[in-house]
Amino acid sequence: LRLLPQQRYLQMERAEVSALERKRNILCCLITRILKVEKQLHIDNLVFRVIDACQKGELGPGLQFLSFCCHSVDVLSCVLHLLNQGYLRRQEERPQVVEY
Repeated sequence: LRLLPQQRYLQMERAEVSALERKRNILCCLITRILKVEKQLHIDNLVFRVIDACQKGELGPGLQFLSFCCHSVDVLSCVLHLLNQGYLRRQEERPQVVEY
């Protein structure tokens, strides 16, 4: 029986996955925090506000995190995730409007 050292690329993949999960969690928190205040927003306005908060490094009143690069695809992916989880919903008469 020989013990092989753990391969570095496996450690890198785990670190990347962990970073992506943290990014998704931050985006989901931003989305819900914004919608808790606004109650409902057009999806374009929501994406813009989340991206703006990411660039400024603002999570909310009194809370901050390091600013990071955030794209509209990332935000839309998180919106779809929250819709599937039941945290958000679309208006029936206006599906482009998302509400908390």
